[in-house]
Amino acid sequence: MNIPENLKYTKDHEWVRVEGNIGVIGITDYAQG
Repeated sequence: MNIPENLKYTKDHEWVRVEGNIGVIGITDYAQG
């Protein structure tokens, strides 16, 4: 399993990536399925 080091994950399979002063959020493939 490939886990990017620049992402922070929640217990609910959501993630956040910080780019400067902007946060990008998403959900994992597991949560989408």
